[in-house]
Amino acid sequence: MTTTTPPVTLDDVRDAAARLKGVAHRTPVLRSRTLDALVGAEVHLKCENFQRVGAFKFRGAYNAASRLTPEQLARGIAAYSSGNHAQAVALAARELGTTAVIVMPEDAPPSKRAATYGYGAEIVTYDRYTGDRVAIAEALAAERGLTVIPPYEHPHIMAGQGTAALELLEEVGELGAVLAPVGGGGLIAGTSTVAKGLYPGIRVIGVEPEAGDDTKRSLEAGRRVSIPVPHTIADGQALHTPGELTFSVNRRLVDEIALVSDDEIRDAMRFAFERLKIVVEPSGATPLAALLTGRAGALPRRVGVIVSGGNVDAERFAELCGTAG
Repeated sequence: MTTTTPPVTLDDVRDAAARLKGVAHRTPVLRSRTLDALVGAEVHLKCENFQRVGAFKFRGAYNAASRLTPEQLARGIAAYSSGNHAQAVALAARELGTTAVIVMPEDAPPSKRAATYGYGAEIVTYDRYTGDRVAIAEALAAERGLTVIPPYEHPHIMAGQGTAALELLEEVGELGAVLAPVGGGGLIAGTSTVAKGLYPGIRVIGVEPEAGDDTKRSLEAGRRVSIPVPHTIADGQALHTPGELTFSVNRRLVDEIALVSDDEIRDAMRFAFERLKIVVEPSGATPLAALLTGRAGALPRRVGVIVSGGNVDAERFAELCGTAG
């Protein structure tokens, strides 16, 4: 009988948590009676908008970068990202005393580009609708001898991202369901690995923007499906196909994918700001939108939500949330 070893395990996540201790923030878990009453469940929000670089991505980036050899670190790191992974790799490189070159789309939010540059990285831009960011990064890496740290398609990335769910469940105990945004699939892969590893009966719900439903389509088809690069305010989830490694995890462990519209994401961002007193970027607000709209379906008594990030500048936040959707 042939068995396939999963690319990430609960032990891998625990190992990542030990490596991140004292480096990444142990982010707060927030509660809101108003939110509980609106959705009919006890909701626990794991607020990765308070993580270093303002998003969960630092967990995976540092976990992966810290495992490079001294020779690899001396040559430097390359990465590709629409923003949060870019910042995460840039900061991880700085923490580890090396350099980073980041391939970013030309239309990435200016605040994310500025932050990436501020952490000391070199930025190379491309057109996300016509360019191949992976090919660009790999060419740069080959030319300069850099090591590529991808945003989700790597066991150490998935393990690092899973530490957010590990902290959540350590703090609040057993939950009936956990929701997380889905882009390339690294966060939900790490989350589902932890959740199912600790509580096999837990329901894992991923949330995508309606325009970027590649993972939902892929799970329904039983294979990876590609879509045109989506146009959505959730820039961190504007991908056209799931990762191969991440999908191998998510097809086994994710129970369902909920879809939310851009207007529903705006409403969730506004709710988080006005009622929860936190700033959440569009991608980070998608699970909250799924709860508020009922798109996550019937909920168990206790629910966890990974609020993945809060990297949105004041001008864009006002543009998105200043008027009703």
